[in-house]
Amino acid sequence: MNSIPSKLDVAADIAGPIREDDGDGQLLAISEMSELFSVTLRTLRFYEEKGLLNPVRRGARRFYRGRDVSRMRVILQAKKIGLTLAEVRRIIKLVEGSSPRADQLKELQEICGAQEQLLHEQEQALQEQIAEVRGVSQALTSMLAVEA
Repeated sequence: MNSIPSKLDVAADIAGPIREDDGDGQLLAISEMSELFSVTLRTLRFYEEKGLLNPVRRGARRFYRGRDVSRMRVILQAKKIGLTLAEVRRIIKLVEGSSPRADQLKELQEICGAQEQLLHEQEQALQEQIAEVRGVSQALTSMLAVEA
C-alpha cells in the first residue's frame, strides 16, 4: 500500500515534528488514511472541518499529504491522553511554529503535566464515587436481606 509506518504508540508523537510538505510527497486517499489510523471517514472529515487537517481536493476526492499524516499522529495521541480540540490546535501551532525546539518541548511537557494533574483529580473523584456506590449497594443488600 504505502511506506508510512503503522505503529502509532512508539514515540511521543505529540511532540511532532510535523513534516513540511514538499509538494512532491506521496498522497494518501481518504480510505488509505482511514485504514492507516484505524479511524472512520467521518472522523477524518470532522478533523478537516475543525481545521486540523487540510487535505488536497481533486474534484470530490480528498488526498492527504505527509503533513496531514504527522498532524493525525499528534491529534490521536492528544486525544488518547484526553486533550481538547482547542489544546490540540495549540499543540499543532506550537510544533509547527518557529520557536526553538527546546522551548516547544518544555511547553508540551507543561501541557502534559497539567493534563496528568487533571486526570489524577478525576481519578480521585471516581474512586470516591465508586466507594459511595459500593456503600449504597451494600445498604440495599442489607435491606433486601431484612425483607426476605
